[in-house]
Amino acid sequence: MACTKTLIVAISAVLLFAPPALAQGAGEPTGVWQTQAGDARVKVSKCGGGICGTVVSLREPIDPATGKPQVDDKNPNPALKKRPMIGLSLFSGMQPSGPNKWSGQIYNADDGGTYASSVSVAGPDALRVEGCVGALCGGETWTRVGR
Repeated sequence: MACTKTLIVAISAVLLFAPPALAQGAGEPTGVWQTQAGDARVKVSKCGGGICGTVVSLREPIDPATGKPQVDDKNPNPALKKRPMIGLSLFSGMQPSGPNKWSGQIYNADDGGTYASSVSVAGPDALRVEGCVGALCGGETWTRVGR
């Protein structure tokens, strides 16, 4: 009887404390994420009271046209066109805006534009990244790399 009582207490403790622990893990945006297209990996880290996102690797780190590392050549600012893609900061002003959600701006290196954006944790291994230009919005889901 004592073993049964101990087992019941142990199971109860697991059921009481595991869900909050799992929920905390699901709400954590920090780590390395692969973009939906698989062309880049972005390291999300805490910075200030919000989050930062920095390109840490590219599927094609060398530009086939130049034979040199990829640069931010779509940037409309001529002074920024030659900055390396690896190490490029994508998020700016990304601050908490709700449970497991951050809002700010995102830089899109594909077109050189900066857009209003939100980032939300969609699961332990899924990060939803959305951007808007006026009323037009779009987004994609990034996948966590490793654990």
